[in-house]
Amino acid sequence: MARAQNTYSRIVAWMKIILPLTALGLLSTLFLFSRTVDPTQTVPIDQLDLEQRAQDLGATKPRFAGVTADGDEITFAAEIARPDRKTPDQLIAEDITAQLRLSAGTVIDITSANAEMQQGDMTASLTGRVHITTSTGYEIDTERLNAKLDEVYAETPGRVEATGPLGEVTAGRMLLHNNSESATPELLFTEGVKLIYRPEEAGE
Repeated sequence: MARAQNTYSRIVAWMKIILPLTALGLLSTLFLFSRTVDPTQTVPIDQLDLEQRAQDLGATKPRFAGVTADGDEITFAAEIARPDRKTPDQLIAEDITAQLRLSAGTVIDITSANAEMQQGDMTASLTGRVHITTSTGYEIDTERLNAKLDEVYAETPGRVEATGPLGEVTAGRMLLHNNSESATPELLFTEGVKLIYRPEEAGE
């Protein structure tokens, strides 16, 4: 019996030595294969990602709505808008939808790929596949449209192509504004206007 107790005591004594040494060996292996960490270094951050986040700072689905002194309703919405880093007073917007509900009853819908909005003078410059639809039957396409957000005014500095009740129209410029004499909105095509008259369409 005493012999068994001595054997047990020896095993326990050896285990007290072997287990700590084994644990120490495992820890040493971890330190050998792990990467050295410098506590003075900051956490690495992708600078390009930060710059992109700064550029993407803005509002999702912003919307502007107002009524002019003549009772015309103007709404302007975008998928996203963000401030221009070089010109803080200017907003850059994408996927534009705008609508003018004139007091005379005409409704004008406008879409474009991009826009630059000046908050100071309440103007917007729409660019990229600008498409205009009027309730009077006109479909107009151009590459740039300069508009005001606080009154009925929109003009194209370049070529426009349109289809309407009289047929197909091409012109160097287009202007939508309130006629000061009649106090009613009018749509004017100017500079090299060409009309392909479609009598069959006009009669429908």
